[in-house]
Amino acid sequence: MKKVYVALLSLGLFWSCGSAAQTPSDVPPPPPPPPVMASADCDWLQRVDYKMEIDMDVDTYQYKGKQNLVYTNNSPDVLYRVYYHLYFNAFQPGSEMDVRSRTIQDPDARVGDRISKLQPNEIGYIKVNSLKQNGTTLNHETVGTVLEVELAKPIQPGEKVTFDMEWDAQVPVQIRRSGRNNKEGVSLSMTQWYPKLAEYDDEGWHADPYIGREFHGVWGDFDVKLNIHKDYVVGGTGYLQGEPKVSGNKKMLHFVAPNVHDFTWAADPDYIHDTMQVPNGPMLHFYYQNTLTDEQKKNWKDLQPKTVELMQFFSENIGKYPYEQYSVIQGGDGGMEYAMSTLITGERSFGSLLGVTSHELAHTWFQFLLATNEAKHEWLDEGFTSYISARAMNKVTGRNADNPFAGSYRGYIGLAKSGFEQPLTTHADRYALNGAYGAAAYSKGAVFMAQLGYIIGEENLDKTIKKYFNDFAFKHPKPMDIVRTAERITNFELDWYLIDFAQTTNTIDYGVKSVDGNSVTLERIGLMPMPLDVTVTYTDGSTKDFYIPLQMMRGEKPTPATIVDDWAWAYPTYSFDAGKAVSSVEIDPSQLMADINRDNNKL
Repeated sequence: MKKVYVALLSLGLFWSCGSAAQTPSDVPPPPPPPPVMASADCDWLQRVDYKMEIDMDVDTYQYKGKQNLVYTNNSPDVLYRVYYHLYFNAFQPGSEMDVRSRTIQDPDARVGDRISKLQPNEIGYIKVNSLKQNGTTLNHETVGTVLEVELAKPIQPGEKVTFDMEWDAQVPVQIRRSGRNNKEGVSLSMTQWYPKLAEYDDEGWHADPYIGREFHGVWGDFDVKLNIHKDYVVGGTGYLQGEPKVSGNKKMLHFVAPNVHDFTWAADPDYIHDTMQVPNGPMLHFYYQNTLTDEQKKNWKDLQPKTVELMQFFSENIGKYPYEQYSVIQGGDGGMEYAMSTLITGERSFGSLLGVTSHELAHTWFQFLLATNEAKHEWLDEGFTSYISARAMNKVTGRNADNPFAGSYRGYIGLAKSGFEQPLTTHADRYALNGAYGAAAYSKGAVFMAQLGYIIGEENLDKTIKKYFNDFAFKHPKPMDIVRTAERITNFELDWYLIDFAQTTNTIDYGVKSVDGNSVTLERIGLMPMPLDVTVTYTDGSTKDFYIPLQMMRGEKPTPATIVDDWAWAYPTYSFDAGKAVSSVEIDPSQLMADINRDNNKL
């Protein structure tokens, strides 16, 4: 146990994972996109439209819900059952989240054994009281965090059905993402709070239990009416429709959110609410507590123009943000992304506040709008977010580092050498260690993207990112989709990169074997193939760059370097004539290739 803990500390792993907003009713919602392909392998997407009425008691932290849900089966399959996620049920002693946290070797400190100690008035639950399909009462069973539903009548391809549900729920003490009275005193962080229909796609149902990781959802429109104490300030997904209607000590707020796959809100009586307009972009909303220190409040004020810069950076370098608002809200347990919003803890230094906002805002593109299945392909979400966020922070802070991803490379290489690495194909809940999950999803995922730039060229990578977003926003892309996008941009063959770096734990290790006069001999030590950038220093003090293409890539990246013959992977050594007497050789001086042993890269 101690050895595992020390090894994980040595990796230097850091990762985060937030949400919510309101705008005047005269701001028009963006039109939903037209029907589109779900991925390269699936030309349909399911659709679900929610209408919900919620009555929240802020004294007991209990609420009642009514849900009218219209489900469109766009699949070619007949559906005989449906499933709902009941995420709040995770916060009960004996739940899978509780037991997993108490049995994994490196539990998340935010969870630990806290769930096992919850009292009945502190647990979370969603209890379904009634459920009907087109007016017919259905049989259903709650199995942990999943509701299993037997349909009265199968749903045919192309058919729309209506589900009506009533439920009672209790908000748990804040432990993980959701809850009441977080460590900073925010009253309600309402994430994963309603019965959410599970996604069905070309791979079938995705009714994963809520054990610790993140989410997957069906695209649709949300119409939510929330009754809550009149003194509470509410920020949430969606556009506020008109002014709140006050009745007694409660008010009703009406939100609509077009074409999103989740809905989140937060509420506190001490929120300050600021706004700032992004030029030619959305209105930004900021919710933070009046109880913060003066310095912390100043940090939140200073954050606002920087968030404008971040929004502009991501819109320019990935694709245009499609909604009319975005909210940064104090709440939750760290940082977590949701529709049009994020929840982040707020008692931070300015640098920390800006960093977590950058990461969670980037998730709007590399998760919320692309909407990969985070349980199966967590690295497409966390890794690509970490990559683009590092680029954004490098610019908005003025650091201008040559390699803003150096920390991600260190994290990945530490993991690769630790003995704890599992392939990126591992289900997010099935990593043996939380630390290994973090380094894989965040660090190795970021390296995948940065290293892709090394392979195909930075300009081609920029084009690939924009095309990937343009082609797959609102479509649940899969790992092959980013690779095929890069292939379409470059006309290279790149499946080997996905196979070796994401589907195995093969490592990159190239070395300089010998220098003999004009002749340079290199060796491949690791199993993973790569094209190579090589810089030669001659005995007369001059230098020259060479590029060695990888034969199986069937192409060369744009480069000013001298291109020499291809290196076929199966050959363990490779020699070339540098043209005149050589003094020294260095492989990959940019350090954008994730070589796990740089000691042998220079001779």
